[in-house]
Amino acid sequence: MATIKTTHVGSLPRGDELTPLLLARDKGEPYDAEAFDTAVAAAVDEAVRHQVEAGVSVVSDGELGKVGYSTYMIERLSGFGGHIDRRPAADLAEVPDLARKLSGIMGSQEFVRASCIGPVRKVTLQPLHDDIRRFKSALANHAAPGTEAFMNAASPGLITAFQVNRHYPSHEAYLADLADAMREEYETIVAEGFYLQLDCPDLAMSRHTGYQDATEAEFLKIAEANVEALNAATANIPPEKMRMHICWGNYEGPHDHDIPLERVIDIVLKARPATVLFEAANPRHEHEWKVWQDAKLPEHKVLAPGLIDTCSNYIEHPELIAQRIERFAAIVGPDRVLASTDCGFGTFAGYGKLDPIVTWRKLQSLREGADIAGARL
Repeated sequence: MATIKTTHVGSLPRGDELTPLLLARDKGEPYDAEAFDTAVAAAVDEAVRHQVEAGVSVVSDGELGKVGYSTYMIERLSGFGGHIDRRPAADLAEVPDLARKLSGIMGSQEFVRASCIGPVRKVTLQPLHDDIRRFKSALANHAAPGTEAFMNAASPGLITAFQVNRHYPSHEAYLADLADAMREEYETIVAEGFYLQLDCPDLAMSRHTGYQDATEAEFLKIAEANVEALNAATANIPPEKMRMHICWGNYEGPHDHDIPLERVIDIVLKARPATVLFEAANPRHEHEWKVWQDAKLPEHKVLAPGLIDTCSNYIEHPELIAQRIERFAAIVGPDRVLASTDCGFGTFAGYGKLDPIVTWRKLQSLREGADIAGARL
């Protein structure tokens, strides 16, 4: 019998009470700092309790203190300002009626989309220390001693994809300062006893969002540079202490403009983090388990396939999850498989269609499926 650990990508639903506080803070509006901290602490405590009850092996704080996984750093770093409207993804631009319907269901993403308008430098890590304090308190309340836990951080490349460069002479120059500015955040998370998860949708999703006008060759060059910056920023952190997540966008669109995994996998595998989280449950990418089968995987790499979809309120059957696990166990062995989710359950405050109750039940089904697979393996 094998033991298959479970986890998820990180972000969890913020809830109706926390969301307006996060959005007000993000927009620079007046807010009660003490009330904010109390609300976030309560939400993190509840999220950790639900994860433990669902049998999640490697838990997170749900990124509940952040308005979103890709824009939170503007309160920690200098060099950002203004607001720019985001272009629609290439697939959604072709189906505007669907895009409007999805916006009505999932929310309108009201957070600030700043751009880079000056030199990027670290200003404060106090919000990170607050996140760590709240997370450790919740773990002490609900998790057994020694429970594995992770915290998310934006990769340098992710920041460039969401905070468009309006200052630096080149993409590489922007990346270099981001790597220096983010390094302490990365190292602090690991020093505090957590796995560091670098979020890297810039290596896949950005092909049909921020870089949709680039040629494929130009995009791959950008992705290569992003991985080089990530590696430089994490040079002092052991690979086994890090995870990285790639995805093609956490929305229920056609996704027929997604770049195939086979075009980016060699770049992904150059990144230092040992564990790779990736989409493997949605209909556009489930078939790509064969790409992992054919790839030349370094022996230290751990595969963390997404086995449940985070765009649908369907709760996957444990047997289906077990079958999906077995595909990857056949490639690298059960000891190098970590059962995960396709993406986050609440990537931005006020955005997403999954009911929180369904979130916890999906994670419970993930645990049950991992147990079934473990018994057979």
